[in-house]
Amino acid sequence: MKSIRVAAAVATAAMALTACSSPTHAGAAAVVGSQRISTSELNKDTQDYLAALKKANLDESQLGIPATQIVLQRLVNVAVSDQILERNHVQVTEGEIDAALKDPGQFQSPEINLLSQGVAPDDARAYGRAIAGLTKLQQQFGGEAGSQRLAQEFNSVKPVINPRYGVQNPQRSQENPGIFVDAGRFGKLTAQAATQG
Repeated sequence: MKSIRVAAAVATAAMALTACSSPTHAGAAAVVGSQRISTSELNKDTQDYLAALKKANLDESQLGIPATQIVLQRLVNVAVSDQILERNHVQVTEGEIDAALKDPGQFQSPEINLLSQGVAPDDARAYGRAIAGLTKLQQQFGGEAGSQRLAQEFNSVKPVINPRYGVQNPQRSQENPGIFVDAGRFGKLTAQAATQG
């Protein structure tokens, strides 16, 4: 059976999620700047994602964290990316989005790569735009040398996550990139799942 590891970074950017007592808008799973990610949007995307996992003969248990958390992480990453791309006047073409979506990453197929990022392949355009845009922005910042500036831009947008979806991992690092830790609601992470993120 295929296995997936949850990737925690988009491009080279490290995301700092801020979990606080409650988002500023009722019914929000997260608030990213002025953009609200509703619980209904999260629920719909999670159902689409679970269906895509099933279609690929994969199971949510292989993620190591609940599907809701990986989908919420992706929605937040895309919202943050959209804001920094707009702020830096980065335009992305349809061809660049197509190319980003064809990348297999570290997996054997583009489909598995998308699933590892919390993306249902049938609904991946916004994610592809974010990836292509972040790549262009890093080049604009000086290529590999610009990765630190890209990370700073990415971390300058501080999302507010509804605590009902989990608690931020305070010991998040390169070795343990998981965004969430057990808040007593989702069950305990195994040591292996926690280190795999």
